[in-house]
Amino acid sequence: MMIENAEEMKRVLRETRTIAMVGLSPNEARPSHRVARYLMSQGYTVIPVNPGQSEILGQTCYPDLASIPVAVDMVDVFRKSEDTPPIAAAAVRIGAKSLWLQEGVINAAAAATALAAGLDVVMDRCVKKEHAALLLGGNY
Repeated sequence: MMIENAEEMKRVLRETRTIAMVGLSPNEARPSHRVARYLMSQGYTVIPVNPGQSEILGQTCYPDLASIPVAVDMVDVFRKSEDTPPIAAAAVRIGAKSLWLQEGVINAAAAATALAAGLDVVMDRCVKKEHAALLLGGNY
């Protein structure tokens, strides 16, 4: 389902434990790095996906979603909008429950692929901001 309201977003965030973060940067100044650090501080398992890295934030980094050896609840995407359709297809193949496209990342084809396979989809929203606002009352 396309997730656009607060209650459904809360449900997705509460049901998620393991997040594969596609495009996670090792650079501390990058938004993906700050978001991953925040999510880890909130108890989520964050799995970095970046083909140019072997480890980020002390976690083994994988070149693609198919290489991850554990079940993934959410695929959180920090990539250009045009790069998301194959990521959505990979999220479906690995059995993810949701596809989260970060702020500024919008792709109807990627969303349609995920929705057709039964994944929850959030588009153009920051998972850190939404988590803080919906589950922590804006305190982060």
